Amino acid sequence: MPRKPGLNSEFVMFDVVYEDGSQRSNRKVPRSLTGGLDGDKPAHGFLIEQDRMIAEKSGKPQPAIKSITRSGAKKKVRDYGERHAG
Repeated sequence: MPRKPGLNSEFVMFDVVYEDGSQRSNRKVPRSLTGGLDGDKPAHGFLIEQDRMIAEKSGKPQPAIKSITRSGAKKKVRDYGERHAG
């Protein structure tokens, strides 16, 4: 019986929303970083590092990541932005 596409892939795709309101879709994160006890949280660190490398090469700073969601996922927005009290 054929398997569902995507379950055998090496990557999980994420949509990233930045603090300035911009969005990047289908960002690749190695599947090995997701699904453990921390769920998708390690993907956030990977995407920050990826953005840092992109900014270094392009000379343009990337805004901070506000939230990430798996591409094609419904709801379950992961908000990793800093929360300010008060």
